[in-house]
Amino acid sequence: MTVDSRRAEDFHLGADVRAADGTHVGRLARVIVGQDDFTLRGVVVKESRRFSGHLLAPESTLISDEIVVPIDAIGKVGHEEVSLTLASAEVRRLQPYLTYEAAAPDEVGIAQEILTPFGANPGSPGALEIAAKGPGEIEIERGESVMLGHHGDKLGEVQDVLIDDGQLVGAVVTLGRWFKQPVILPRRFLDRSDDSVLFAHLTADDLERLEPFLPAD
Repeated sequence: MTVDSRRAEDFHLGADVRAADGTHVGRLARVIVGQDDFTLRGVVVKESRRFSGHLLAPESTLISDEIVVPIDAIGKVGHEEVSLTLASAEVRRLQPYLTYEAAAPDEVGIAQEILTPFGANPGSPGALEIAAKGPGEIEIERGESVMLGHHGDKLGEVQDVLIDDGQLVGAVVTLGRWFKQPVILPRRFLDRSDDSVLFAHLTADDLERLEPFLPAD
């Protein structure tokens, strides 16, 4: 099964991820897409405590427990499970999603202000958090805020993504204020300016016409 033949509902944030030898790696945490064309570039997997080694050293603090899996390393995709084409030993050599490098002294204060709200370790002053994304790539994760316009109110939160023909075709969004169940927000309404918020451009009429998300059985 290739990326292009996968149905939109096959990719599911939170799905189990297994290596080619059957080892449980972790869960699908984010998708990485092109900022302009929303083409799927790769996925980010949050390693399980056993796979990352944290279960063997529970008192230690991991630098990173998320890895970047390139699109050509993804094999069979199901709603509940993603199989990789790499064995567990190869998966352990994949690039971490987050790395850290020392900041210049005059950047430390700025770095702390930026990183602390997003979960960076405040006990590591002088460390800049760097995500493994190429120029023009963005990541989308569950729980990410969706804002109505660049200066509007919060519309809702991302619950899942819909991938078809190797592209993001929409997001499943929980809109608590307007809807009792998640809706499908088509890609044409989405914009992006940073890595913490998705921006949506919709009119009141557009909101009324959003379709409810009905997952396949």
